[in-house]
Amino acid sequence: MANTAPVPARKSRQQRARDGEAGFTLIEMLVVITIIGLIMALVGPRVLNYLSDSKVKAAKIQIESFKSALDLFYLDTGRYPSSSEGLDALVHSASNITAWNGPYLKGGTVPEDPWGHAYTYRSPGEHGTYDIISLGSDGQQGGTGDAADITSWKK
Repeated sequence: MANTAPVPARKSRQQRARDGEAGFTLIEMLVVITIIGLIMALVGPRVLNYLSDSKVKAAKIQIESFKSALDLFYLDTGRYPSSSEGLDALVHSASNITAWNGPYLKGGTVPEDPWGHAYTYRSPGEHGTYDIISLGSDGQQGGTGDAADITSWKK
């Protein structure tokens, strides 16, 4: 009896060469990962810098909003909230204030600064009728960069 199994066809030289190119080599993958790492090393710090700059700008905008709300409070009541009443007087009426026409801030709460700390409010202030202060990212007085204090009297 003769062997009737099919004889495998010989592969051409081009087909054999293509079989070795079916995927990426380890070296090609490492080169791509290295390039991506270099790009992230160059772009990453800039993105983080934009993030910290935006938080500083957000704190300045919130302080301006407080200033407007405090002016409305003053027009209604004839005075600014005391230090003991704090910024909370802009959203909750104290029993001793008869002309309160608030809330003067949307949302019914006094927002925290962009770093999650409470704003400091003093009336009378050392730099004006009142002082509003965000202690920056570190929550401590002083500092530089995004840890610097943001105040109602400095632009």
